[in-house]
Amino acid sequence: MRVIVTRVQPQAAHWVQRLSPRCEAVALPLLETRALPDTSVLQTVGQRWSDYAAVMFVSSHAVDFFFKSNPALAGIYHGADAPDTRVWVPGPGTGAAVLAQGVPAYQVDSPAADSGQFDSEALWQQVQGQITPGARVLIVRGDLRDDDPQGDRPAAVAPAEPGTPGVGREWLAQTLRQAGAVVDFVVAYQRGAPVWGASERALATQAAADGSVWLFSSAEAVQHLATLLPNQSWAQARAVATHDRIAQAARALGFADVVEARPTLSDVVASIESLA
Repeated sequence: MRVIVTRVQPQAAHWVQRLSPRCEAVALPLLETRALPDTSVLQTVGQRWSDYAAVMFVSSHAVDFFFKSNPALAGIYHGADAPDTRVWVPGPGTGAAVLAQGVPAYQVDSPAADSGQFDSEALWQQVQGQITPGARVLIVRGDLRDDDPQGDRPAAVAPAEPGTPGVGREWLAQTLRQAGAVVDFVVAYQRGAPVWGASERALATQAAADGSVWLFSSAEAVQHLATLLPNQSWAQARAVATHDRIAQAARALGFADVVEARPTLSDVVASIESLA
């Protein structure tokens, strides 16, 4: 069975390597990331690290780009003046990226290992006791590229605005605000759809109908697929999605068979095998 891994690089190559002993895995990224053209805002925020009760990274890419712009933070938790700032992550991949930057494990909070999902909602169950009125929380995220058609971009750094109930980081910001916290967002990198050539289009078109299993880890990636192949029928396509919201996006695109799995190797493999 062939599995189409749609994660951004280098994560896609890593997952291809992990899956290859069990199936024919092929990388076809549906997201690309790049550094900001101007990182001065990131550097300014990095200098205020100790002002925050917690810093939440939405992904491993947010971690990597943030610390590249703030190399002085590498040793911030060493020595007598180490800050109390907690570091929040939504899952094990982001957690590993934080540890690789020198943040000690005792400062990192993440969803429980046996959590049904790795997301902001599960993270909140672990960290809600840390928040007191007036506490400041920074959420580090990505932003759409200028050439990406998927909607408006927020300001590079901005307080979270009140609004209707959202999901993911928006839900977390709203929940934090309701608990009395002050929430800031900062953009650490740009993301957008990849540029496909003839070979990528041919692979995707074939995989839409030949029994391949698409592995989706982002609803945005599913939206990019719709843009890249706007006239493609997905009525014979199959997918494994690593979150309910991603599964909903795949079904909305027209995927005939979609199963959900936690984003761990064992759970993903089990879901792929369930489609055999």
